[in-house]
Amino acid sequence: MGDHVDRVLEQWGEQRPDLDVSPMAVIGRLSRLSRLIDGELRRTFSAHGLDAASFDVLATLRRSGARHQLTPAELMRTSMVTSGAITQRLDRLEARGLVTRTPSETDGRVVLVALTAEGLALIDRALPDHVDTENRVLATLTGSQRDALADVLRGLLESLGDSAD
Repeated sequence: MGDHVDRVLEQWGEQRPDLDVSPMAVIGRLSRLSRLIDGELRRTFSAHGLDAASFDVLATLRRSGARHQLTPAELMRTSMVTSGAITQRLDRLEARGLVTRTPSETDGRVVLVALTAEGLALIDRALPDHVDTENRVLATLTGSQRDALADVLRGLLESLGDSAD
């Protein structure tokens, strides 16, 4: 049967048989999967009045420890939100009453971003639906296939400079 990428590879094989387009088999599928998965996640986030970046900020604060607070710099390092988007995202979340920004008690130059009770309740409602969506997306894979895929993808990410540091 095959997928869209198989057709693309076949076409390139006909048009440019001199060129090894085999990387497209992986990169093309990763790109297509990313778009399809993003669509599934967007629907889940939208059901909770969120978008991907807002969910990520709230989830990052939620998993950051008992106080559920970080500096904007820590948020950028530990979330998937880019530095250019963090201020705008925090403005929107604060306007909705989901986070607060307050000066640090120990260093007036430092601002702390914290979940409000409403923000905590929202992320605690959205997170199970998010995990359910991810499980549904991965439903055709066995547990060992998921583990193997996660290992391969981790290795690829690390080879491109993405690390936990």
